[in-house]
Amino acid sequence: MAPPLDPFLARTRVAYFTMEIALRPEMHTYSGGLGVLAGDTARAAADLDLPMVFVSLASREGYLRQEIGPDGAQIDHPDPWDPAAHAVPLDAAVAVRLEGRRVWVVAWLHLLSCPLGHRVPVVLLDTRLEVNAPEDRGITDRLYGGEETMRLKQEAVLGIAGERMLRALGFEIETYHLNEGHAALLPLALLRRHRRAPDRPAEGPLCYDLAPVRERCVFTTHTPVEAGHDRFPYGLVERVLGEFFETDQLRLLAGADTLNMTRLALSLSGWVNGVASRHAETARRMFPGYRISAITNGVHAATWAHPAFARLFEEAAPGWAHETEVLARADRLADQAVLGAKAEAKAELLEEARRRAPDAARALRADLPLLVFARRMTGYKRPDLLFSDLDRLRAIASRLPFQVLVAGKAHPRDGHGKELIRTLHAQAEALRGAVPVAFLPGYDLALAKCLVAGADVWLNTPLPPLEASGTSGMKAALNGGLNFSVLDGWWVEAWEEGVTGWAIGADGAAPPPEEHARDLYEKLERVVLPVQHGDPAHRAWMMCQAIARIGARFSSHRMMRRYATEAYLR
Repeated sequence: MAPPLDPFLARTRVAYFTMEIALRPEMHTYSGGLGVLAGDTARAAADLDLPMVFVSLASREGYLRQEIGPDGAQIDHPDPWDPAAHAVPLDAAVAVRLEGRRVWVVAWLHLLSCPLGHRVPVVLLDTRLEVNAPEDRGITDRLYGGEETMRLKQEAVLGIAGERMLRALGFEIETYHLNEGHAALLPLALLRRHRRAPDRPAEGPLCYDLAPVRERCVFTTHTPVEAGHDRFPYGLVERVLGEFFETDQLRLLAGADTLNMTRLALSLSGWVNGVASRHAETARRMFPGYRISAITNGVHAATWAHPAFARLFEEAAPGWAHETEVLARADRLADQAVLGAKAEAKAELLEEARRRAPDAARALRADLPLLVFARRMTGYKRPDLLFSDLDRLRAIASRLPFQVLVAGKAHPRDGHGKELIRTLHAQAEALRGAVPVAFLPGYDLALAKCLVAGADVWLNTPLPPLEASGTSGMKAALNGGLNFSVLDGWWVEAWEEGVTGWAIGADGAAPPPEEHARDLYEKLERVVLPVQHGDPAHRAWMMCQAIARIGARFSSHRMMRRYATEAYLR
């Protein structure tokens, strides 16, 4: 029998490097939106039969398994999985020198298949080997685990060892796509091969030829949040990477004071993009002097459409899963069919809510409008904005009853994010008897599918301009959910007031937080809930508009076709 990689070696030309990737709920190789996007990217690449390979870390201990204590405190647990259950070991090993020690890296292969029969290989890097020093075996174990030394080692394994692994396996890669700055050491590894010869003196202080590296590297930046751009002190870089690259030369590419992984990727990539039009504008202001294009993220429709909606789509728009543009025909769907599909998805979500949070979810009802907020729990996403005036919420609910589901994990070292979860728990208790509110623990790929499918209204309240894109609202719209969101990220492009959903606040600079809260409450009371409680035909019409105008457009297929034609085929 032929080795599992043989069919891919001759044709694969693009390698996509990502610190996390969400392939299956049972494979804990992701933490949130960045990994979910990478998974949808891989699924779309398989559907479109693109010549790609995906590279990430094995992350045997996962990110974190979230438990919520009686007082609302997040309790972090490891979330282990067994690579052997979903991948096969590959016959190659490479080494990278870290802190003066040779660290060996092996790889697992997961083949991601699509319904059309196409497949893409996913290579997962692993340092859990007896040959490695005990302190090095766990480098790839915990996603985003440990302090900055461990993070730098993880990024060295991803970028340096990952590129070496593909060569060792026999791939001949022409284009490297860096999904965020975590893999920025990869183009640095390529640059080492292009030091200018003594008879070709450099025009400036840089002793390397950037052109051949920039021709091969594509970089997608994902966050306008400063804390989201990894930075490492040069003293740490020298201690961990040794003589891998001269520090004086590295400062010219990555910043004078610290190694900024985003700036390094910008310097060494010939094509750079933000993940929404608004985000690209923000990124250009953050990093002046770089040409930054915009390719708005999309979602894999066949993955995120609830089976009840998928059946409707197949009748109205055959081929929708491969060519989502035909979902524009969803505006012809029958009212009762759309409302029935939403009722089926909502019933499943309420059942899952009662399983995960039996006490808090006991009061949830199928006949009440359901608002859902599910994001990473961190300050700029403002999960508590809805609850900033509990008396106002009680007053609104007394006339127009509604219910709320909340989900999301805080980073293990994000104390403020954990405090937000505790605050939400207290606010839900304070609203008991007036507004049913349940926090669902363990936000993961499986729960996300339930939430986006069952939500009547998808709530999103980031502080502008800190939302890069956001894709959960796209998934909700695909299932007839109506977005109620601050105008930032992707929603700026999809928002049609009263058609695809509603805006919180005006477009433009961020107002004081109390203004967003005031607009949220006024529109919730005057517009959003009256639609949910009002004429079912009007609600069904808006649901169909959301599917036809958002589901048809914001797909990972459209996203990957643009990457292929604009970035990969430069």
